[in-house]
Amino acid sequence: MSSAHFNPQAKIFYRPIDAALRWCNLIRFETQILQAACSCPEEFRRLFPQWPCLQTNTEIIFDAIRNGELPYGCLGISVPQGTPVELTLLTVRHSDLRHWMQIYYPDQRPDFLFESGDDTRDKISLGVYFALQAERDALLRERDTMQRQLQDVEADLRALGLEKEKLKSLVSTQGQLSERSEHTYLQIIGALLNTFLDSSPAGKPLSVFTSQSAIVDAVTARHKDIPGLSKRTLDEKFAAANRSLKKTT
Repeated sequence: MSSAHFNPQAKIFYRPIDAALRWCNLIRFETQILQAACSCPEEFRRLFPQWPCLQTNTEIIFDAIRNGELPYGCLGISVPQGTPVELTLLTVRHSDLRHWMQIYYPDQRPDFLFESGDDTRDKISLGVYFALQAERDALLRERDTMQRQLQDVEADLRALGLEKEKLKSLVSTQGQLSERSEHTYLQIIGALLNTFLDSSPAGKPLSVFTSQSAIVDAVTARHKDIPGLSKRTLDEKFAAANRSLKKTT
């Protein structure tokens, strides 16, 4: 009886760039590529002209996700089609990616998806299965932690909304804000933004948001019917808050 064989390139799920570099057979350059992906993923062609397939395959995978051809999820957990997922958390499952490639690219059989002599069933040892299951459980715990952090951030955003309502009430009852009062509110907003985007002394992000634009998107998505919380207004106020905080510090 032949022993089960596990391909070390295979994972339970992949980010699009993980799948693309394996599709291009560039696993030995994975560290170099992922470092570039964190800083400027849109410039793969300029950074790696020797591997034109890298950006091409990445774009193909994203296109398949956008058009509903390839199911996706958040940190390996499947979500319904159309659910917003931050790009850094977007993943596709091994089985879904394999099925998609069999349908849309039947002539392609990259090693990380198809073993040599593979027919209709994947072969995996019991030990590897438990190792992958442990990895998945760890990621689930990380997801739960991030969800709790997101709830805290949403509470902070609601508090920020209350501060805005108080400001509107003050303006309506007392007229124009004094320069000192406006400066104080801008500093409060700037301090909240700085906290959301900062990291702990150990280097762990304090929130799930990676950029100011992500905060703006979250606010506008949850409070789209509230006057004054448009993307343009938030961008202007956040920029003014950042300037005010920098003058003080």
